[in-house]
Amino acid sequence: MGHTRVMAQISCEVTPPKQARPTDGVIFLNLEMSPMASPSFEPGRLSEYGVELNRILERCIKESRCVDTESLCIMAGEKVWTIRVDIHVLNHEGNIVDCASIAAIAALSHFRRPDVTVSGEDITIHAPEDREPVPLSVHHLPVCVTFAFFDQGKYLLVDPTEKEEKVMDGKMVIGMNKHREICTLQMTGNMLLLKDQVLRCSNIAVVKVAEITEIIQRALEQDSKARSSGKKFGFAESLQKDKVTINEMDEMVVDVKDAVDQAREIIQNGEKNAVSEVADKVNMKVTLKGPGTGQIGEGGPSTWDVDEEDEEEMITEQHPAAAVRLTGQQLRGTAPVEPVVLSGDSEEEDTVTLLSEHLHTGKLSVTKAATEGINLSSAIKLKSKKNKSLKSGHTPKKKRTERTS
Repeated sequence: MGHTRVMAQISCEVTPPKQARPTDGVIFLNLEMSPMASPSFEPGRLSEYGVELNRILERCIKESRCVDTESLCIMAGEKVWTIRVDIHVLNHEGNIVDCASIAAIAALSHFRRPDVTVSGEDITIHAPEDREPVPLSVHHLPVCVTFAFFDQGKYLLVDPTEKEEKVMDGKMVIGMNKHREICTLQMTGNMLLLKDQVLRCSNIAVVKVAEITEIIQRALEQDSKARSSGKKFGFAESLQKDKVTINEMDEMVVDVKDAVDQAREIIQNGEKNAVSEVADKVNMKVTLKGPGTGQIGEGGPSTWDVDEEDEEEMITEQHPAAAVRLTGQQLRGTAPVEPVVLSGDSEEEDTVTLLSEHLHTGKLSVTKAATEGINLSSAIKLKSKKNKSLKSGHTPKKKRTERTS
């Protein structure tokens, strides 16, 4: 079967039985062929090829009565188990029928349904934690074997690939179990076969079915042993962890004895001894800021991506005298000092001039059209009052000022 990959999933539910068989359960098969497996498959619906494969699987598994449907009955005429077999084709490289039949019969043999208790008309379905799930009653394992014919049946090929299926004249599918019982047989294509060729194909199918059945039973036994011993099983066990593309790796043993000994030593010696040892190793001064905390190095506020205004505030907070000297040097530079002008709606203008002496004394003088001294804060308040009066719609009255010679 090469690189053909098929996934089979089994589910069950309680439903009313069919009127023709009130004491038999129901088995439903569904084959999904998505474009993920092959670009030739259409999404959403099965093609003629998909319908043909689905019917072959139904005849091989469902009509061969490999599963005891009478054991699926809960209450005759009212409640039975419906077993649903969903087969998804993951990759198509030829011979989907054989691969799907093996996956379906292996999944049915591996499936466990919940246990049921019937008390009068009351039906209780027990959870797997309460009671052990019950396996299905599988009588035999039917497996399909596909034969491809070329040159009007002159050449015979078992298990054809996708390219071989495109050029073959016809094919024959034989569904058989290890007891040499033929469950289904189908021939397609424009060819005529002799009875000797059919007998030859059936003899080859007996050998192939025996080999495949032995492989399925061996895999089921290994899975049962792995589940009982607590080892990995199922899909998790089939993952290959020796590839680069995997997201999981094998467990590694890490020796943490030295780390545990160091941790115990640090705890016994205390926080101060641990901090002093770290300081000796890195040759830096360690300062204890408080219980449970320590500072290595000078520290201080971060200066990364700090604006000039924030940097000046940091310098002023840490070194006030240096900040005053720096500001004075900037004012005594080559760039001229521009006066701060407070403009208003009045005819007279108030000007405030900042000089280097004011930085040392901390006093400012305001000239109002002459040498009349005012406070800077009062000038700002005066301007804000004028703006408020303009917004409210009142015209401020002009102040008369007396000039002194």
